[in-house]
Amino acid sequence: MELAKSLAGTDLQVVLIDKHNFHTFQPLLYQVATTNLEAPSIVAPYRKIFKQQSNFFFRMAEAKKIDTANQTVETSIGLIRYDYLVIATGATTNFYGNEEIAARAISIKSLEDALLLRNTIISNFEKALQVEDEMQLNSLMDFVIVGGGPTGVEIAGALSELKRHVFPKDYRELDFVKMDIHLIQSGGEILKGMSPAASRESLKMLNDLGVRVWLNRRVISYDGFAVKLSTGEQLCTRTLVWAAGVSGLPVEGLSEECMQDTRVKVDEYNKVVGYDNVFAIGDIAAMVTEEMPHGYPMLAQPAIQQGKLLGKNIMRWEAGKEPKPFKYNDMGTMATIGKNHAVADLMVFNKQIRTQGFRAWLIWMFVHLMSLVGFRNRIVVLINWVWKYFTNDAGFGTIIGKPKENIPVERVTEKVLI
Repeated sequence: MELAKSLAGTDLQVVLIDKHNFHTFQPLLYQVATTNLEAPSIVAPYRKIFKQQSNFFFRMAEAKKIDTANQTVETSIGLIRYDYLVIATGATTNFYGNEEIAARAISIKSLEDALLLRNTIISNFEKALQVEDEMQLNSLMDFVIVGGGPTGVEIAGALSELKRHVFPKDYRELDFVKMDIHLIQSGGEILKGMSPAASRESLKMLNDLGVRVWLNRRVISYDGFAVKLSTGEQLCTRTLVWAAGVSGLPVEGLSEECMQDTRVKVDEYNKVVGYDNVFAIGDIAAMVTEEMPHGYPMLAQPAIQQGKLLGKNIMRWEAGKEPKPFKYNDMGTMATIGKNHAVADLMVFNKQIRTQGFRAWLIWMFVHLMSLVGFRNRIVVLINWVWKYFTNDAGFGTIIGKPKENIPVERVTEKVLI
């Protein structure tokens, strides 16, 4: 999107190919999943975003294969020719080859994932009202989140807020002392990419919110009911949320020499190694340097900055000028952990600022609000956040679509409601 915007007003024809016709603001997917926001609040149709850009064209299709010899992309709607090809396919969930977990866990990379998780959470409590067996009840009311990065921490914090303020009012018949939230991290600290102070403070915040954090443990298997850990311990849940890692999402057709694992190797101009007019930006791009031997982190800021620069560089090439190399401006990292709780490691005017608690939470809210695409979305999200802050009410606890159900719930006895 940033690349397309940077080419506005030029003589170039810009064609965006995507299997969805909308942009999703991924940092707030967890809020859709935990009933805090409606799905339309974090999406924006491409045609609305670029309605004033006359050289922009959109085709809803899925890219299948690249033919660099003939300069075409094979898509689900036919061949599309290019002069410059930019690959920005992003990343997908990494289950590290465990097909059992991939089939039964819920990831949080797309709007469909977020809605599936929301449906599953609400459906679990509706089903919990129908059972009396203690083990089945625990499996419905307990949640296991794998991955101690920002996504995992934010989901755990949001669930703890629901446990304390929302669910006890909506499901008065249930005892929410029995609801357990588990966060599993393979290493010895959470929020590993942030400062040690942020990691320690976020761990304390989660513990204060009642989240049980399991460090130095990996998930070995999940049969839909029991999560087995590398230490031999087992956790009972019907809902396993996987936020443990990502991998690049390459398109078939590039040479093996330009691949680094699942990412595409690019030079300092985001040009794919071995090609003159093929580029890659964002999560899929592995810009290997001495400082970054595995490429830049798979975050939004490197993608945004690469897109903006590449658009300018394409115009420089068109004008016969020298392009500018990419230099990453690290603006920092943030994570929120429930109401009034957040951690932030920021870079402001080349000065590092580290803050936690309420101030970090306000900064997190402001940055994410301003990063949303569309004025309407910003207003709607702000109103929802203000309403929730003063009422502690998450008003979107509806089941729209199917939940994730690995094992059917057995209703042990019929309950007589009075």
